[in-house]
Amino acid sequence: MATSSLSTAGSVILPGEGVTAAERRLAVLCKRSFLSLWSYPAVFRDQGRHQGKGDGKEVCDLLVVFENHIIIFSDKDCEFRGAGDLETNWGRWYRRAVLQSAEQAFGAERWIRRFPGRLFLDRQCNVPFPIKLPEPEHAVFHRIVVAHNGARRCREALGGSGSLMIATNLVGDDHFDHPFTVGQVNPDRGFVHVFDDTTLDIVMRTLDTITDFTAYLTKKERFLTGDRVIRAAGEEELLAVYLARLNRAGEHDFIVKGDYDNIAIAEGFWQGFVNSPERRSQLEQDQISYSWDKLIEKFLFHAMTGTQYFGGSAPLGEQEIMFRLMAREPRTRRRMLATHLHEVLSRSIRSKSAWDARVAMPSNPGDPHYVFLFAKRLSDMSDEEYRRVRVQLLKSYCQVVKLKYPEATKIIGIATESGDVEMRSEDLLYLDASEWSAKEMAQAKEIQAELGLLKRTKLGMSREHEYPVDHEGKHRNAVLSRNAKCRCGSGKRFKRCCGEKFFRRGRR
Repeated sequence: MATSSLSTAGSVILPGEGVTAAERRLAVLCKRSFLSLWSYPAVFRDQGRHQGKGDGKEVCDLLVVFENHIIIFSDKDCEFRGAGDLETNWGRWYRRAVLQSAEQAFGAERWIRRFPGRLFLDRQCNVPFPIKLPEPEHAVFHRIVVAHNGARRCREALGGSGSLMIATNLVGDDHFDHPFTVGQVNPDRGFVHVFDDTTLDIVMRTLDTITDFTAYLTKKERFLTGDRVIRAAGEEELLAVYLARLNRAGEHDFIVKGDYDNIAIAEGFWQGFVNSPERRSQLEQDQISYSWDKLIEKFLFHAMTGTQYFGGSAPLGEQEIMFRLMAREPRTRRRMLATHLHEVLSRSIRSKSAWDARVAMPSNPGDPHYVFLFAKRLSDMSDEEYRRVRVQLLKSYCQVVKLKYPEATKIIGIATESGDVEMRSEDLLYLDASEWSAKEMAQAKEIQAELGLLKRTKLGMSREHEYPVDHEGKHRNAVLSRNAKCRCGSGKRFKRCCGEKFFRRGRR
């Protein structure tokens, strides 16, 4: 069982901030979306020489590593001349801002595939990259070029938002003859996403979790590299179409009914989405979800700086899984989890019990089971005694969750003080319950019998809609119907699929 109290064996991990204003802005956006532990500006390689000689070379402007996803950002702030021939100025800007950036991204990918263990956070190559990279055969690379200063010139020439247009029939050198349009920069070496001053903020602020962001990149890559010619008035228009459609698994996707050779996405979809009742209600309801982000960042700060309350010797890499499971949650599920946390906190303020707890069940296969524990601190308890008792109680809850829900394989426990307190502390535990011995099962039964944990539980079933209201502004039903189609995409009714164990348990 891992805990957040484990230290980083004396090491302090502090990601950089970028050098230029554009790089610093990118770093802020990426930290907000991907969080501190998985987002690193200015990553260096040692070039085969001895470490500590100050001869490291920058691999890319920003690197994100999360599970099997590796996102390479190349950021270029190049002047787009306003005077002279437009096509000539476009060609010069495209070569520097897009082509050279793409070359950096391809080079970074090549290095990472060959030498994944030779990445560092400092030019002196003394601080190794802290996240273990996936094996090359399992790695999914996403190459992102951030090209600045084209949006302003595009607005002057064409009007609109200033975002670069998309046309997949443009390949390689075709781009030089088509100002303000991007397609496939170098398809032989892999797909390259090109964001500009307009669309960088739009995409990253709309898809501001690693799961939501990589899902979009993956499905966009598949959509734009097929046999059909796709044209879009801008990245934001493409994003709006993606967010408006769901595939059979209930995931956002580029769903096009009909067999077409050419598809055109005109201007106006994004603005329609921004002004819709669905989007406004989503933004309003999502506010509480950012407390989940803040909680992760608080745990990460102490893990990355070695300042956890309880000391230990486990490296950061061994703790990463419990932080990663929390960070893997998409925005809508974060909203649901944060709501659970706040509800139990409110209940603990009114309660006279020594502690209050709630178990949050998985929304989809592979999601963790969460235990949220709020424990009162007795007046005669020292801080150290209280924290140790609370951690032990949290551990006991996690064990009993496995007893009560045998299907649970990943169990995360979060504990803090009951009620409204000035100074709040948090504990985090992770139980890998994928293998569970008879001895462990017997121990969990003893704990439940002694403490009475989860003996009397009330099952609550509800649905957290991504868009709480429909296009007419009417609230969607949050009660989860047993006869509704299951969200897993099986086509079965919920009570006959993923919800079967819940309704069977409720009939006992």
